[in-house]
Amino acid sequence: MRREGEQMRAPRYLLIVPVFFLLGLSQSLWAQGTTQDRTILLYQRMLQRNPRDAGTYYRLGDAYIQKARETGDVTYFNLAEQALQKALDIAPKLSGASRHLAYVLYSRHAFEEAAVQAGKAIELDPTDSHAYGILGDSYLEVGKYEQAEKAYQRMIQIQEDLYSYSRLSGLKSLRGEPKSAITDLEKAIQAGKSNDRPRESIAWAQWQLGVDHFALGNLKEAEAQYLEALNTYPNYYRASAGLAQVRAAQQRYPDAIDLYQKAIAIIPLPEYAAALGDVYMKVGRAEEAKKQYDLVEYIGYLNTLNKVLYNRELAYFYADHDMKLTESLELAKKELEVRQDIYAYDVLAWALYKNGKPEEALLNMTEALRLGTKDARLFFHAGMIYHRIRETEKAKEYLHRALSTNPHFHIFYAEVAKRTLEELEGRSGTPGIQRKGDGQ
Repeated sequence: MRREGEQMRAPRYLLIVPVFFLLGLSQSLWAQGTTQDRTILLYQRMLQRNPRDAGTYYRLGDAYIQKARETGDVTYFNLAEQALQKALDIAPKLSGASRHLAYVLYSRHAFEEAAVQAGKAIELDPTDSHAYGILGDSYLEVGKYEQAEKAYQRMIQIQEDLYSYSRLSGLKSLRGEPKSAITDLEKAIQAGKSNDRPRESIAWAQWQLGVDHFALGNLKEAEAQYLEALNTYPNYYRASAGLAQVRAAQQRYPDAIDLYQKAIAIIPLPEYAAALGDVYMKVGRAEEAKKQYDLVEYIGYLNTLNKVLYNRELAYFYADHDMKLTESLELAKKELEVRQDIYAYDVLAWALYKNGKPEEALLNMTEALRLGTKDARLFFHAGMIYHRIRETEKAKEYLHRALSTNPHFHIFYAEVAKRTLEELEGRSGTPGIQRKGDGQ
């Protein structure tokens, strides 16, 4: 989701780093590890000297958050929570620590708790635009779209910047306003550059702009934005995976494999492993595909937190690949209990369809479509559900919308949509569709 690209307010490193000479850290030890590793070590040593320094606990929590973002190791969020809670125990009115704690809760998908914590941060500092952003994010993830919009509007009233524009863009995309969403992302990128925001934050917005262009079938524009993101922040895993998807759509499968491998080497997310497995399957490398599919399950069930974070991804993965369909349905039902956003309804509808329950699937699919989101995957799922219950005209309508929105929406299912639509139109004698997208 869009909110994951946000940088939290950075510690004042320039004021703190020179202190390491006074704390007994050797230059050789300091030279080891990444910037975040050295930052974490520094704050840990500072707290050994002064264990009642709330500000340092706050900065340590921030460093753990950044480490989690860089490595994909979600256990750093647990460490961040401990540090931030300690900061608040010492200084209960430290608004930044309260906001950061809300971000940690949000990142662990504890959305209701994150909203409560963000509210506390806002009470401490009503001018903190980022706290309103996290509040809106937490509402958005559970389908409270009106509350999310109010929070984002307040955020942008306080500060028009990369973070506020990118959030508005995400909401507009969900509401079926892709052109306006793209405009807001362009504003976000420009604001980020003008205000000298962190390169990773700017690259995130460029990556998201690529995602939005790809969702509309615009491969050239998507490719350009992913390359821009990689230029802004080299080896950015999101941009590498996005470019891999473009290469797969262009049928440049060796390039797609290489790019997915690069992304997974940095952060092994289950959606990347699934996508790489699909490319391997497309080119007839079934054994290598199976290894990636096994990796998806391994990541999803690695620990208790992963089971929460990747519950939806696993439900989609099993349904898409006709694997463990009963488990897919159980996961999807569990997802809807926690989150009532449109994609929770969509994954449940898709799992019900795959389990031979199209009537129930249609009820949930209707909820998934209620915002008017222009997402080819949603339209495809709706079309297949209508096809199963023999509502041919509706099936044709939604399959047509899927392919006209983005003819490259899935490496396998785009072809299924095309073939199914042609069969339905052949029966009724209606003409074929004109597909958009450059495909180059």
